[in-house]
Amino acid sequence: MEKTGFSVAPSEGQFNTLAQIGTASHVIKKGKRPITVNGKGSEIGDKSTFTNRAKRKVITQSVVLSLIEVAKKKGDEDWIKAYRNTYYCQNIIVRAGDKSYGNYCKNRFCTVCSGNRKADIINRYLPVLEQWEEPHFLTLTARSVYAKTLNSRFERMILSIERIFETIKKRHQRGTGIKVECIRTIECNFNPKSHTYNPHFHLIVSSKEGAELILKEWLKKKEPTHATRAAQFMRPVVDKTRDLVEVVKYGSKVFTDPTMKKKSDRNATRYIYASAFHNIIKAMHGHRLFERFGFNLPKKEKTTNRTKLTEYENLFFDASQHDWVNADSLEVFTNYKPAPELLALLQNNIDTELE
Repeated sequence: MEKTGFSVAPSEGQFNTLAQIGTASHVIKKGKRPITVNGKGSEIGDKSTFTNRAKRKVITQSVVLSLIEVAKKKGDEDWIKAYRNTYYCQNIIVRAGDKSYGNYCKNRFCTVCSGNRKADIINRYLPVLEQWEEPHFLTLTARSVYAKTLNSRFERMILSIERIFETIKKRHQRGTGIKVECIRTIECNFNPKSHTYNPHFHLIVSSKEGAELILKEWLKKKEPTHATRAAQFMRPVVDKTRDLVEVVKYGSKVFTDPTMKKKSDRNATRYIYASAFHNIIKAMHGHRLFERFGFNLPKKEKTTNRTKLTEYENLFFDASQHDWVNADSLEVFTNYKPAPELLALLQNNIDTELE
């Protein structure tokens, strides 16, 4: 679903009522006034897409309200504005026939936008990976750090990987090294037991030889201090689609098991550590989280689709119903019902202090 030009600008006073049940004072009522929307829109035929989007919207709104609370405590005014923008992401949907249109905040910490971004990356990069005969999955990491040094660790790690890629490129150009192609992302986990952060790279490399070379150069670098061989991970790619999905799930895990068990336990109580999440978001700011190296993608044609609508419906997201609601009939759009476990987590298990 592409970003459109349709928008509803909320006022400061309206935001103060966002947490209240059933608030919809900023909704545009249905009318015949023509509007113009940009983009191709989303097909409404498969409601499961919007059901999943409703779930992500519910999660995002709950988390963002906690992030705003954290940002206020820390005096991070710019981040308060960014979080508010994400709260409103896809708050209004314009429905016309079998298509829907809506605005996106495009922030990395928005699960709605991250889902769209992931789908776009998979569609563009999977054809490239399908041509690689011996791709390998590689994880590069270093010793975990505390919040006060998280920003500098991000900067040093990204500088290190960029220098490694530049070295490999120059060797190949001089005829003294192999050609390496890869994609890489960076993400960061928070350990609530030790109060530490673990930034790390995930890569898919076109060959085993290339993956071994990157790993060798990583261990030689001084910047990723205490980067032991045992802490790194490499394996062949068996399922290219699955591993590409794993790589593009970059950023930070929203839900964390406080026991930090290596094997997931479905019965384990999970938490959202909003203050730690805020620190990770800030540390990632200004850095490219997803990169390709050694190859180019076919150029995408830039097209601007503008459609004038005279018959349409406005759907607003009602937090009390966890769904979009028709502004006139009050009919719900997806009939999404959050699992009781998810609601309990969002209501009781968001920690705004631990970092």
